[in-house]
Amino acid sequence: MADTKDLENTILLELKDGTVTIELLPDIAPLHCERMKTLVRSGAYDNVCFHRVIDGFMAQTGDVANGNMEKDFNIHAAGTGGSDMPDVKAEFSGIPHDRGTIGAARSQNPDSANSQFFINFSDNHFLNKQYTVYGRVTSGMELVDGITRGEPPVAPDRMVSVKVAADA
Repeated sequence: MADTKDLENTILLELKDGTVTIELLPDIAPLHCERMKTLVRSGAYDNVCFHRVIDGFMAQTGDVANGNMEKDFNIHAAGTGGSDMPDVKAEFSGIPHDRGTIGAARSQNPDSANSQFFINFSDNHFLNKQYTVYGRVTSGMELVDGITRGEPPVAPDRMVSVKVAADA
């Protein structure tokens, strides 16, 4: 498991009320971690909305094609796209979908994850070994709990900026 002092595998997700710190798990899901860092470093996640936020379940974001609230934004398209990079092969593990873990969003095809991800509000063990876990919130979970709910939310929250800690 990654050490929390591993700045190369620490993501700083800035929300309107503060910073959420995410520890990536490259030993568990190296392809997903690398994809997230590539998208973070390109600025692709900045201003992307949380388009599906279900109380007691999870907050989903990361549609870099349709979710940027600064570029021709339509909330009803958010959640339908990914990035211009190829999909990522599933990296299922025994890591449970506990509160605060980061999971790769995908279609019915297990190998269809791309840029979208979700943060679990609670222990969602029914997702275990069906969706790739590749990180966990290490601080700021109370900020995640405050994300506006809805499918889609009427006034969605966004990732204001996202950085790899090594670059911050």
